[in-house]
Amino acid sequence: MSDALIPSGPSNSSANDWAARSRAHVWHPCTQMQDHEREIPLLPIAAAEGVWLVGHDGRRYLDAVSSWWTNIFGHRHPRIVARLKAQLDTLDHVIFAGFTHEPAVKLAEQLCTLAPAGLSRCFFADNGSAAVEVALKMSAHYWRNLGQANKSKFIALSNGYHGETLGALAVGGTGMYRDAYAPLLMQPIYVPSPDCFERAPGASWEDHTRQMFRHMEAALARHAHETAAVILEPLVQCAGGMRMYHPVYLSLLREACTRHGVHLIADEIAVGFGRTGRMFACEWAEIRSPEIKPRGGAQRPREAAIETPKRACVSPDFMCLSKGITGGTLPLAAVLTTDNIYQAFYDDYASGKAFLHSHSYTANPLACAAALATLEIFAEQNWHAQNRGLGHLMWMGASDLLSHPHVAEVRQQGMILAIELAKNPNKREPYPAAERRGLRVYRHALNAYADWGVVLRPLGNVIYFMPPYTITPEQIGQMCRVAIEGINQATRD
Repeated sequence: MSDALIPSGPSNSSANDWAARSRAHVWHPCTQMQDHEREIPLLPIAAAEGVWLVGHDGRRYLDAVSSWWTNIFGHRHPRIVARLKAQLDTLDHVIFAGFTHEPAVKLAEQLCTLAPAGLSRCFFADNGSAAVEVALKMSAHYWRNLGQANKSKFIALSNGYHGETLGALAVGGTGMYRDAYAPLLMQPIYVPSPDCFERAPGASWEDHTRQMFRHMEAALARHAHETAAVILEPLVQCAGGMRMYHPVYLSLLREACTRHGVHLIADEIAVGFGRTGRMFACEWAEIRSPEIKPRGGAQRPREAAIETPKRACVSPDFMCLSKGITGGTLPLAAVLTTDNIYQAFYDDYASGKAFLHSHSYTANPLACAAALATLEIFAEQNWHAQNRGLGHLMWMGASDLLSHPHVAEVRQQGMILAIELAKNPNKREPYPAAERRGLRVYRHALNAYADWGVVLRPLGNVIYFMPPYTITPEQIGQMCRVAIEGINQATRD
């Protein structure tokens, strides 16, 4: 951490002032605002570098959740900062309807090169929810253009999460986000998640996942005639508590969707760009993973091969990307799709088949420049191999929790490690939500030491690590120690 980044002027009172002014006028996301009066004090941040956030008083916080899973190469990475400054000197923004520019063209080319085979068209959006909206609309519109307007429903997994605009929210299966808005939402066809936390004692991840696929097969057989697409988060249902399943589900689903004439939408917003151990989570499918032999309900990290473009893997009809695409600097999203789908919209103006979805900041040049710099960082070294080592260190650092009396499971996929707290792990009895055990861990971690802490924003009673790929072995050790201390304290009574 550079000394130049530690604020020297503002004091604690200044930080408190910013928090008070924020409470007076800002409505913060994903929070009961009354909590900011007592339970979860607002934390004003003045600077950031690498894995560290810095408060106005100079106190540092290790960003163990990559600022909502976006900041994959650390804050203010010098290559991304330099590219943004250079881009700002030439072109800040331009309407993308009827115009184009170099950063967007280069980015689309590179994304289509990196993506699974067949994804050759790129439609830009502003954020993850918008990307999901694009994919849903494009799928239904495709069938309409082909004269099958009846194919307008969607099949989704229980416990899924795809964003909070109305279309994306509708295909989510996590009630806490969608229930208040149920009267406003279209109704998807829900299929039970293959979530392996729910597997029977002694069942392997693959066997459980195969068993759960029978529900999807039945839904497709019954509803394919009216279904536009199946949407899911490959391998990890992130906002649903970092629940995980075996990649064989993706292989089975790709074959079934093709057989039934239904699109497959892969929501890789959170799991794309190396987070699961390969560039895209879909790349795990059709490749046999090492047999999982869990101890205490645990999954060891899978070994990720050094990847090459266009490797043999599941290729969806739509792939939604965002979050890590710009290295956590600016909002940007992309939907990759096939030339076959593109051609269904390509016609004379009078046909009325054009896709009219748009955003004011579509393909913003600054955001595209940041994304290009992010892809350059990926190309500089084998990050997937490096992350295998870091993932192993995270696993070893959390291994003491495998026998913890209030930990039901420790599970991992690449650079995602989740710790499920439970009142009675043997009976899978969760803590009552009102006890907010995860929040206790969060508060302990923020104040772990005199001059630094760790950001471990929980998902209910799930504590997870999703750090930047630039985290060091020493910092992983610190992160794990703080988490274990917090879990011990939070489950003491």
